[in-house]
Amino acid sequence: MSTGTEVRPGTRSGLGQSVRRPDGTPKVTGTFAFSSDLFARGMLWGRTLRSPHPAARIRSIDTSIAERMPGVASVLTARDVPGRPTYGLEHADQPVFASETVRFQGEPIAVVAAEHPELALRAVAAIEVDYEVVTPLTDAEAAIGAAPIHPDGNVFRHLHLRHGDLDAVGAVSVEGSYEVGMQDQAFLGPESGLAIPVDDGGVELFISTQWLHVDRDQVAACLGLPPERVHLTLSGIGGAFGAREDVSLQVHVCLLALRTGRPVKMLYSREESFHGHVHRHPARLWYRHHADPDGRLVKVEARIVLDGGAYASSSTAVIGNAVCFAAGPYRVPNADVDGWAVRTNNPPCGAMRGFGAVQVCFGHEAQMDRLAAALAMDPVELRLRNALAPGDELPTGQVITGTAPVREVIEAAMALEPPPLAATDPPADGTMDLPGGAGLTATRADVVRGTGLAVGFKNLMYSEGFDDASTANVRVELDHRGEPLATVHCAAAEVGQGFVTLAQQIVRSVLGVEQVALRPADTTIGSAGSTSASRQTWMSGGAVELACLAVAEALAERAGYGGGAPDEVLDLDVVELLREGPIDRTRAHHHPPTEPLDEDGQGDAHVSFAFAAHRAVVDVDPELGLVKVRHIATGQDVGRALNPQAVIGQIEGGIAQGLGLAVMEEMLLEDGRLRNPSFTDYLIPTALDMPPVTATLIEQPEPGAPFGAKGVGEPPTISSTPAIVAAIRAATGLELPRIPVRPEHIALAEA
Repeated sequence: MSTGTEVRPGTRSGLGQSVRRPDGTPKVTGTFAFSSDLFARGMLWGRTLRSPHPAARIRSIDTSIAERMPGVASVLTARDVPGRPTYGLEHADQPVFASETVRFQGEPIAVVAAEHPELALRAVAAIEVDYEVVTPLTDAEAAIGAAPIHPDGNVFRHLHLRHGDLDAVGAVSVEGSYEVGMQDQAFLGPESGLAIPVDDGGVELFISTQWLHVDRDQVAACLGLPPERVHLTLSGIGGAFGAREDVSLQVHVCLLALRTGRPVKMLYSREESFHGHVHRHPARLWYRHHADPDGRLVKVEARIVLDGGAYASSSTAVIGNAVCFAAGPYRVPNADVDGWAVRTNNPPCGAMRGFGAVQVCFGHEAQMDRLAAALAMDPVELRLRNALAPGDELPTGQVITGTAPVREVIEAAMALEPPPLAATDPPADGTMDLPGGAGLTATRADVVRGTGLAVGFKNLMYSEGFDDASTANVRVELDHRGEPLATVHCAAAEVGQGFVTLAQQIVRSVLGVEQVALRPADTTIGSAGSTSASRQTWMSGGAVELACLAVAEALAERAGYGGGAPDEVLDLDVVELLREGPIDRTRAHHHPPTEPLDEDGQGDAHVSFAFAAHRAVVDVDPELGLVKVRHIATGQDVGRALNPQAVIGQIEGGIAQGLGLAVMEEMLLEDGRLRNPSFTDYLIPTALDMPPVTATLIEQPEPGAPFGAKGVGEPPTISSTPAIVAAIRAATGLELPRIPVRPEHIALAEA
């Protein structure tokens, strides 16, 4: 429930202001301590032996040579795991070490701790594994009915959504098949962590993660320890985007520390990072859209197959999202959506920015353009005619009770003017903004321009009955100078999204205390949940607000006010009141309950929704297949912009990942083997690839949300990809049913 807390008049560093990040200066000056900088006196270095095969049986493992090498302190395999032999984010189906069966290339077989990282690498190379290679199962469609490759079977979840009249048909119908490649989160700081054994037989782990408490619980179970003897502290994170939700090296480094009795550090190489974390689910999509002659949607049919790879991770939630949002942010009275998330011998897939909604947005927006063409209708008008609004019913049967400014985000995106075409070769301003860039591969006469629009939406927070909560502590006292100091303690993982800034803004706005410090995020306080699902502003921001209000109430009581925290507390002499001692309060914030989807995919599964529209302008050289994204305009539903500059930063970053998926980013697999595990061959957008971005923030405060704000991190990625591809289609006339769009898809396409 919203408290209705408002910004204090005159507060220049409170809510609604573009406050600078407290970690901004150290990050840009190079003094910020990332997890890769961790160090402890006397520490060992850990390395992992990984399977070179995507599918194999292990006949034997011989570690004797590695164990005898001078400077090698420990070599561990599956036989050395003292507790539960498996872990998993939602279902513990992934072995700590493969012992009998290998299910993906890169699966851990053993770990080594040695005095020097190079020695650890040599010891890993000395371990001998006898594999019986088998044919991998790599086709997701085939996996549905194939022989199981895991005791739990090949289907993580099958969800069939049925809504309305399944026999309904429209006067006009269009269908299409689409494919989404496997995208990597490609964070710049690879996985790293430091484990230190403690005297009670437990372990301290300093780790870059998105969810401290769930990591702790999985690590403790595998170590055979009670959770209170496993203490995690968040280390500096160089990006996450979903890939740090799952355990990677956490169990391995703790096992080595406990076995050796010494601190152990693990730091993945870039290649190992590609093998060591989950990725975005590849998808195969089939759609049929029905509409009446006026362009109003009658029914949407879809079949969605997501390749979850070898282990479950969050696949059940991802396919849940994909099915829920398969029809897009439109009024759809009838829907029949069949969704599958399946197990294969491909790399494991899990959370990535906008999960589930990204894949289906590519499909439903291509279909809307296809339907507009069949109706001879403007594609913008078609979307406006069907746009969701408050009070509308979703295909899950849930009624939108909050804000839903779909029309507004579309109109905002379309109202922003694109830049003109360059008139000279090279452009007179020297920007080299033709396709091919500075190489002057394209000439102005060869370039055609296209414009495309796409609209998407996604849930905020966790869904389907998950008991989502966050805890925060706020302590107010006088510092050594006699000035008020507020300290915030919350386990919310700061992965770049800006919670550390927001927490300070909330304290300043609610309590009027300008000096705000942040304790390190760790497991000595209750869970803040994961930094994912666009939830930390709502959940942990809400927890900080509640703790601040509890402190304000205590201050009011000290001042002689009874019952509650009146507005006058902001005008009290806080310094005088704190002379009696500090005030310390801890509070937890819960969102309204949700419910699981039933067997027909019906139910009030979600708390709230965020919407965005993108209009992309691209220049294309059709003969060479080269694309230059020239401009992105966006309208985004933010509820209320608590830090406008931070919101724009999230929008720009999300669009960069959407652009990558549209035209360059894909993990290339061949029979389950990854062909491009490096930034040489896995390409991500640079500053030279990013176009100018203009954004309009649609501020309609969300009922029930703390401060009326919605999370903003995921929508920019969801609809930016299909907008760019729609613009390429407009420029070339090609169908382009697969992403990323590669030069050969354009240059070698049949007319």
